[in-house]
Amino acid sequence: MTDQVVGTSTSGPRAPGASPASGVPRPAFFGRGRELRELRAEIDRAGLDTIAGRGAPRPRFLLIAGAPGSGRTALAGHLAASLADRYPDGVLRARLTAVDGTALTEGEAARLLLDGLGARTVPGASDDDLTHALRQELAGRRLLVLLDDAASAEQVDPLMPEGEGAAHLLFVAVSRGPLTGLTGVRPCALGGLDVPDAHALLESRAGEVRLTVDPRAADCLIERCGAQPAALVLAGGYLAAHPKTSVADLAHRLEQAPADGPGGPGELPRMARLSHDALPAAAARTLRLLSFAPAGQVDAHTASALAGASLPVVRTTLGELAGLGFLRPEPGLEPRWTVPSCLQPVLRDLADDHERPAELQLARARMLERTVRLLHSCRAVTDPEGSPARVALAALPRALRFDTAEAAAAWLERSRGALLASARLAVADGELDTLARRLLAAIVRAMIAHRGAAGAAPDLYPVHGLVLDVAERRRLPREKAAALLNLADLDASTGRTRQALARYRAALDAARAAHDAVAAGRAMESVAGSYQSLEDWPRAADWYGRALTERLARGEHADAARVYGRLGTVHTYAGRYGEALRQWRAAVAAYRRCGDVAGRARALSEQARVQEYAGRPQESLRTCQEAVQWAREAGDDRLLAALRLRLADTLERLGDPAAARLHRTAAEQLLAPAGPDEDGEPEDGQATVPAGSLVPGKPVVPGEPGVADATREPPATEEAPEAPGERAAQGAGAVHLRNP
Repeated sequence: MTDQVVGTSTSGPRAPGASPASGVPRPAFFGRGRELRELRAEIDRAGLDTIAGRGAPRPRFLLIAGAPGSGRTALAGHLAASLADRYPDGVLRARLTAVDGTALTEGEAARLLLDGLGARTVPGASDDDLTHALRQELAGRRLLVLLDDAASAEQVDPLMPEGEGAAHLLFVAVSRGPLTGLTGVRPCALGGLDVPDAHALLESRAGEVRLTVDPRAADCLIERCGAQPAALVLAGGYLAAHPKTSVADLAHRLEQAPADGPGGPGELPRMARLSHDALPAAAARTLRLLSFAPAGQVDAHTASALAGASLPVVRTTLGELAGLGFLRPEPGLEPRWTVPSCLQPVLRDLADDHERPAELQLARARMLERTVRLLHSCRAVTDPEGSPARVALAALPRALRFDTAEAAAAWLERSRGALLASARLAVADGELDTLARRLLAAIVRAMIAHRGAAGAAPDLYPVHGLVLDVAERRRLPREKAAALLNLADLDASTGRTRQALARYRAALDAARAAHDAVAAGRAMESVAGSYQSLEDWPRAADWYGRALTERLARGEHADAARVYGRLGTVHTYAGRYGEALRQWRAAVAAYRRCGDVAGRARALSEQARVQEYAGRPQESLRTCQEAVQWAREAGDDRLLAALRLRLADTLERLGDPAAARLHRTAAEQLLAPAGPDEDGEPEDGQATVPAGSLVPGKPVVPGEPGVADATREPPATEEAPEAPGERAAQGAGAVHLRNP
């Protein structure tokens, strides 16, 4: 949480999926008794609906308003801890404003909350879809939702469900002021602490004796700090770090400090500047550079990279800065801190005021370079022992290595938000595009290696969007094509076929501009698959024909065989059985030339299916028998069993049940050793792939030379239709990605 008072107390409730404190004390909480009573009374207050005997149409909503540094988030957290028993499903937290001050959209906020609930999100889903999914997940739960640093009612209102299922939810929002547009909300406005509570806070930091000796000076210092908790924390830290400075001296220095400066006017920026100016030069520089830490998250290695200092020195400095109140300790096995959001603008302005732009850019570059190396290690640890990647991993410094894949996966999950923030900031910088491209490529590889392409897709969608931004800015057509293909595949896999089609066509233009024949061919097939999904058979056949011409011109006979099969499938759907048979015969011939016996058998199987649709049962029987022979020669028992079952169906239609039973029994014997699992699927998960389909390839990795030359194929299409005029469920461009 932001703006919290640093101290010690017991741990409170945590959001679902969050880690326990692991021994790190939670910040102490001082005062705000009146505000807490008002908030609890607001929760218990009967609304007009309750008085009328109707159920509450929306969740309870509380608003805590106050300036940054007023302890608004600390109050919300303390309230949540005190209400833990009322909400057994836990506390769900999200911060609605980024570290750089950018307000999140309602969709981004909904995605954060869905992640906290452990709910899977759709890659590239719209804001409306995300907020709808969140409302469905929240309905019926007894949950407290804490929304920190809300910027507007438009952020908050779409997140709240309606109806009877919302009655047991409590939303607590923290903002600078009233959220105009939310009806029936009475904000709890925070000012300074009461004098006794402010004294208690100072004593917790500076010691009781120093304030008792000169209580009038303590009152003066509290007044100079506006009784704001964050400013008092810094004042107490200053007194603790300077035992020879009296309370009166600090109050006088604060009074004499310039009213305006880096960070703007106000008690908190003034106290922060005074405390910063009293630091040694190296520590002050480290503090200023910490404002560039991704998502405000700091560890010793990040600080070392930013400051260009040794780890022992940085560890000592971070401990001192935490003692001064500039950093807040975070739970975890390794020491980690967070820069409070109320101090971020002050530190950023101090950095701009004291550092040359080239120095700031160099600090960011060092941090990004270290992040890239960590991501390479994170991915490499998933490779087999003795592989080149593992050998290179062993040569890295200990601080950049992971002992196990589990440790790397845990780091990746813990750092996910910071990594995505790093990527956004690197791309927005505009001056570090080379490092940004390496970072984006490393994020893609690491996430796919640990979470799989499907599991990582919600996070990879915005990453591919960032790749596209860099590629367009730097005029890199190959990388633009790769990014568009990846985005289009994710669009297609979630049913946004027309959006995918537009991106596939744009990818084709970029691939042609880059003279990348492989990417162009892949884009052509994907365009065809999109038209096939839209049941536009003429255009689908036209684009598959163009892709086939490209494959044949480059002598890619195996790929050409596959495209022949896709053309056969499209013509079958369109009812043009003669043309479909011609394409499947061409596919059989192409597989024969390539020496692909199994592919030849599958193509013959599909040819037999089309012959049956065309009313040629005897030809279908002969073709299917030939397919059985080739499947037996290929040693593919699953394919052989599938073909025998098809033979059995054909023989039954021709009036030969005895022969059909023989083939069905043989098929059952072939399938018996492996056996289906509980869901009726083969145990190894490998299903027969029709000749017109495509085994999915690996995703394109952005940011490197030859990116579009990756051995990725167009997305798989569906099997041939089960009956004339019927269309199997499919999604053109839908691809089940696997690890590279």
